[in-house]
Parts: sequence; C-alpha cells; structure tokens
Amino acid sequence: MPDKPSPHQGVLYLIPNLLGEASNDSSLPPLVARVVGRVSHFLVEEERNARAFVKGLAPHRNLRELSFERLDGHTPASEFDRLMDPLLKGNDLGIISEAGCPGIADPGAAIVKRAHARGLVVRPLVGPCSMVLALMASGFNGQQWRFVGYLPVDDGERRSSIVRLENLVASSSETQIIMETPYRNQKLLQDFLSHCQPQTRLCVASGLTTPAELVEVHSIAEWRQLNRTLIKTPALFLLGS
Repeated sequence: MPDKPSPHQGVLYLIPNLLGEASNDSSLPPLVARVVGRVSHFLVEEERNARAFVKGLAPHRNLRELSFERLDGHTPASEFDRLMDPLLKGNDLGIISEAGCPGIADPGAAIVKRAHARGLVVRPLVGPCSMVLALMASGFNGQQWRFVGYLPVDDGERRSSIVRLENLVASSSETQIIMETPYRNQKLLQDFLSHCQPQTRLCVASGLTTPAELVEVHSIAEWRQLNRTLIKTPALFLLGS
C-alpha cells in the first residue's frame, strides 16, 4: 500500500521538453511555461541544457536560485529518496527530459514509480512525444503498436531483430517503432532495405516539430528505388502494413 499523501507534500510535475531546434510556441502549451515559471526544484539529465530550457520558457527566473539535480540512466536507486526530498518538504518538483516527455524512453520513469509508492501526486504535462507524432504521421496501425527502442549493434543480431519485427507486422499488423542514433540513420535504413520484404512498409520520421521535419512512407521496394540519403538528425523508423 502506498503511503498516505500529506497535504504538505509537493507535486511531481512531468515537464515535456522540445524535440529539437523549434520555437517554444510551436510544440509546448502555455501551461508548461507557467509551471516552469514557478517550480524551483528540477531533476534533469543534462544541467546545462535544462537551464537553457528553463530560461527560454521563463526569462524572469534567476537560475542561481533554482535547484537542478542530475537524474539519468546511471543514477542509483539509493539516490531516489534524496532526489525526492523537496516533495516531502512541501515543494513542487519538476522532471525535465533531454527531449520529449519524461518517463517515455526516459529515466524519469523510475522516480515516477517511487513517487506513486510514496503516495505523492504526479501530474504529467502535455508536450511533444516523438513516438506518438511519428505514429500519427505514418498512417500505420495506431491501435496496436510497440516502441522497440534501439536495435542491437551486432550485425547478425540486428538482422534477426529486423526479421522478427517484420514478422510481427505481417502476423498482427502491430506497428513497430525503432529509434536510432542520428549518425547511424543511414546504416539502419540500409539494414531495413537489405533484410525486409519488398511489400513491407517503412516510415522514416525525422526532425519532428523542427524546421527540418520530414516524414516519408514507402514500401521497401519503393525505398530501394529512391536511393535516399538521410541527414543526421533525430529520427524514428516505423515498420507497418
């Protein structure tokens, strides 16, 4: 049973970040700026980037008066209670991802889980999520879909993963969403073209919400004809039918 929440405990806000070099007004609603404008304690992956984000949304804030604590994939669970201490003292606390929404392919999920176990109030704020935006733009099955994350680096394991994911699409129509490091975008595209069947459909969604945004959907056979070269910008690859 979670601990009973105290009226003196703060609220844990999940603060979405921009996906890239886009204006704040284009992808973040006003409520995000209002919350950033009054919360004084933040958990962040990269402090420098988080400070720039806060200053951009709330220019009036004195950053020296704010608290920024690191929360990333290497943060040990033994640190969680200390990081949540502002909440227990009645202060609101915000989690800021490097990009997109906290808790979605993001280390913030661990703190959210711990907050619920302590009976604390968690409030997610609306903002851009690259997986959802890419799925919306793909035209693929939005009722059944899976975020796979990164594929194995080893060529043999990667090939096996691609074939397995393609078989899932063929057998269930479940959309498969894959992430890759920008400098490996072209390599992953070539892997799909080499290992997938001609009729399988592939969506490449890159630079979402930025001026460089590009969403293309073609069959593997059509992609092979296009001979496309991808730029080194954050991208998602979706397999669908």
